[in-house]
Amino acid sequence: MTTEAAASPGLRARPTLPMGFLQPFMAMMERDFRVLKRDMVPFMVRTAMQPFLFVFVFTYVQPKIGAGAPGFQDVLVPGLIASSVIFQGIQAVAIPLVMEFSQTREIEDRVMAPLPVWGVALQKMTFAFLQSMIVVAVVFPLVYIVPVNTPKLHISILALITVIPLGAFLSAAMGLLIGTAVNPRQITLVFALIVMPLTFLGAVYYPWSQLEAIRWLQVLTLLNPLVYMSEGLRGALTPEYGHMSYWAVYGGLIFCCAACTWGGIRMFSKRVLS
Repeated sequence: MTTEAAASPGLRARPTLPMGFLQPFMAMMERDFRVLKRDMVPFMVRTAMQPFLFVFVFTYVQPKIGAGAPGFQDVLVPGLIASSVIFQGIQAVAIPLVMEFSQTREIEDRVMAPLPVWGVALQKMTFAFLQSMIVVAVVFPLVYIVPVNTPKLHISILALITVIPLGAFLSAAMGLLIGTAVNPRQITLVFALIVMPLTFLGAVYYPWSQLEAIRWLQVLTLLNPLVYMSEGLRGALTPEYGHMSYWAVYGGLIFCCAACTWGGIRMFSKRVLS
């Protein structure tokens, strides 16, 4: 049993220097990138389809038929980028983990590598993080080019280059936590009960400040990590529509990153070693 092997003295005597982990870590990254390269077309279609449809319907079709809300394309840009990044990171870790723990048992090969268990979990997060960063390059042109009225963006470079990586890391950590904490048979239910509410109540289609009319919901959505990324990108791209304080944005993102990483690695180690 691989879990027993992972706990054996032979595998415990692994190099303690970080450089000793680099070669197996990079070997697993190369393996995952080979798979991604082979499946690049499905990956791009899966990544672009949802944001493209939202943008096409709400900022192209509706304005053409006289039903579009003025300025909605500006509000939609940061929200759709944020939701795409979060959704991709969760999907990139959670679904493969469920399969590796239940069907393919590929996780048994991964934990045999000369890496600590937390190193294997970190590799999965790193690969998901990079996929989420790729998503930005795919989605941003869509949400900018497709609308009938080109979004009016006022870009804050510093906010943009800090919020996006934090959100990508958060999505990977959330994916690790979900993929290890949930029974494989319940993963589809989790996406229905967790991922979809995160998206629709994550300040994607409206600024968080507008929820003041429903105060209890505004307070409740502070538990949603996607709110902080959406509001951070709104401040970085369309600040004139109002956004959450940067102190709250960065504080929320950093706290959620730390909590999800700790919980994800802890649950991953528990699943592997139990």
